Amino acid sequence: MRNLVFFMHASLDGFVAGLNGEMNWIKVDEAMFDFVATMTAEADTALYGRVTYEMMQGYWPNAANKPNATKHDKEHSSWYNEVSKIVLSKTLNEKELTNTTVISDGLAEKINAIKNQEGKNILIFGSPRASHSLLQEGLVDEFWIFVNPILLGKGIPLFKNIMETTQLKLVETKTFSQGVIALHYETIR
Repeated sequence: MRNLVFFMHASLDGFVAGLNGEMNWIKVDEAMFDFVATMTAEADTALYGRVTYEMMQGYWPNAANKPNATKHDKEHSSWYNEVSKIVLSKTLNEKELTNTTVISDGLAEKINAIKNQEGKNILIFGSPRASHSLLQEGLVDEFWIFVNPILLGKGIPLFKNIMETTQLKLVETKTFSQGVIALHYETIR
């Protein structure tokens, strides 16, 4: 069975973005990009909400071809172009998309069917609204939360409308030089 792995940056006070989706407070560096590459190596599917998917589609397919492309741009672009994508959306038309499945209803049934297929992990990057829907259905198997050293005071919350208590087990932590602490939890079932 494949794991659905939640990957999200958060402020210390529990927000994933500002009120207007601002993420300019997120701290990243080469060490973090290298660490993320170890996670993507263990995944063959990316899951996004529509807004994040459209943002990713606007950058990653051609990021490696830009004259100033970094090592991370080249590696992540290659991964992005190879993996299957799942998008939670009520407005996108799957027929117009390549290597992409759109889920607009029956979320738990369809995600569980994908999780039961052969393959590597499914990573959800960002996508707060999609993440909230997955969490409400109890579909997340692992959490990687990158806690950034900032208090936003308001914004889009990391967790919202959790329907029932979810027990987690701390698996590991990792500290990055910019003060970001990665917390890795597994869902106890």
